[in-house]
Amino acid sequence: MKILIDFFPILLFFGAYKFYDIYVGTAVLMGATVIQMGLIYAIDRRLQMMHKITLALILVFGALTLLLHDERFIKWKPTVLYAAMAIALAIAVWVYKKNFLKMLLGSQISLPEPVWMRLNMVWVAYSAFMAAMNGYVAAYYSTEAWVNFKIWGYAFPLVFIVGQGIYISRYITSDDTEKPAP
Repeated sequence: MKILIDFFPILLFFGAYKFYDIYVGTAVLMGATVIQMGLIYAIDRRLQMMHKITLALILVFGALTLLLHDERFIKWKPTVLYAAMAIALAIAVWVYKKNFLKMLLGSQISLPEPVWMRLNMVWVAYSAFMAAMNGYVAAYYSTEAWVNFKIWGYAFPLVFIVGQGIYISRYITSDDTEKPAP
């Protein structure tokens, strides 16, 4: 069920774009994301910071796209999001000596400190890579190619998440699996 909620806005965006255009797709994405966040809030009784940031960026960049009738705004939203993630994670760990991943997930999973640090660095690199990829496609390819990249580009996060799961699985003890979900 959670996976359907996660992919709900992008699938509706893709359908609206294919049947209409980028502007209808953008409006649908904005509405679907608001509904998605409402569902997440109804289930979890809270929105994580990443949900709030994603919602804000979609609404701001979507509104700019629609008001200015300029598709570049919605195309650059993922670049801004990923770049902000990379910068925030890097500054937090290198300047403030805080590991945001551990702060967010440490209550759900217990990992050795060096593993948390490696995960943080991998997230910085992954976010920078995704920002660069989206920026490149948004700048040098057509809107049609960008939309297709957005759909098929979901392979990157899926492979990344599975890879992370495989990596951290060797560090998870039976105590971690017995913790109730929050």
